[in-house]
Amino acid sequence: MPELPEVETIVRDIRPALLGRRIDRVSLSHDDVLRGVSRRRLVQGLKGATVREVFRRAKHAVLDLGERRLVVQPGMTGSLIVHDRRLTSDERRYAVLRAALDDGRELVYRDVRRLGTLLLLDTPGWNRYTGAIGPEPLDAGFTPRQLAAALARSRQAVKKVIMDQKYLAGVGNIYANEALFAAGIDPSKPAASLRSDDHVRLHAEIRRILLAAIGSNGTTVRDYRTGTGEQGSFQLELLVYGREGAPCRRCGTRLAGTHAIDGRITVFCHRCQS
Repeated sequence: MPELPEVETIVRDIRPALLGRRIDRVSLSHDDVLRGVSRRRLVQGLKGATVREVFRRAKHAVLDLGERRLVVQPGMTGSLIVHDRRLTSDERRYAVLRAALDDGRELVYRDVRRLGTLLLLDTPGWNRYTGAIGPEPLDAGFTPRQLAAALARSRQAVKKVIMDQKYLAGVGNIYANEALFAAGIDPSKPAASLRSDDHVRLHAEIRRILLAAIGSNGTTVRDYRTGTGEQGSFQLELLVYGREGAPCRRCGTRLAGTHAIDGRITVFCHRCQS
């Protein structure tokens, strides 16, 4: 699933084309991506609306339409692209949401397996939604102390906690693996047991790795594409994720892998992480 760097890349790519644009026509091919909104209400809510802002919250791309916000979570196979040409037959086949803009371009949410979600929220709904999500790790106000306070609330494995969106926004499996390796922390260690120096290292590595991934336009393992349809390149810089059984690039120890922590693959070095 696209994580913070991937969604941030998408948002930065599509924002210039969307700001100030009016949505003239809307079509939706499938209802199964909708959450808490009907097809009719979504189409009516988008048609005629002007895009005031485009931003990211956690793993979601958000279009501020004034009284409402369109919230898009791309899921594993979703993408958001603004096209200035006719769609190809393949693009039309998997185009779930198509929004024609007043300048002739078209915003398309494409989702091959339809694993993403679309929400249309009014202001109270948005406030409830964003209020249930934890702090943004790249915000200036996010400090080691704030991270420590979140970790102290749970005895679960630290990897599971930093991936839980109510504790920390936007971090998923790829960047949790990478940040914990870079910080030298065992991903199975109870979150509340971390020391102050662990908090400082983990805080620094989460931010460093997320910023580096944004600079590389995200990580494309399989389906992720940027807002211009290109692949990311941070997969070339991954030190542990996807490298189970390969030698650690720090010490040469064979990297271990387990699904026991949170059901997803956790790759780590027995020697470098404690």
